[in-house]
Amino acid sequence: MRIAKQDIPTKIDVPGAKVRQLPDFGTADGLIGAEHFSLDAGLDISPLLQGLPDDACQSPHWGFVVTGALVVTYTDGTVERCSTGDLFHWPAGHSVAVQEDAEVVVFSPTVAHTAVLDHMLVGLAAPA
Repeated sequence: MRIAKQDIPTKIDVPGAKVRQLPDFGTADGLIGAEHFSLDAGLDISPLLQGLPDDACQSPHWGFVVTGALVVTYTDGTVERCSTGDLFHWPAGHSVAVQEDAEVVVFSPTVAHTAVLDHMLVGLAAPA
């Protein structure tokens, strides 16, 4: 299966972030979603994760940083920087902040990550 980036359905589109998600891209011990993130420098998703267990993303991810740089902070206090050309695995229990405008390709368990994205959408819709 293949799909062009522009054909992946948009899940979140706000200033500074566009998240595209194809929730049924394939299977691997459950349904796997393919996602493309376009993120602006300065974006920090941690406020949108408030209310989830440990106020962190509860989905693991595997992916590739096409361009840019991100800092991933784990609930155990570990911090790592991922930048252009890096392959990564982020276990559940993390948050992400964008250091440089980034494009990232991510593969995630559909059920777990859709629940996190839906939680974030609720936060985005809440009055400031």
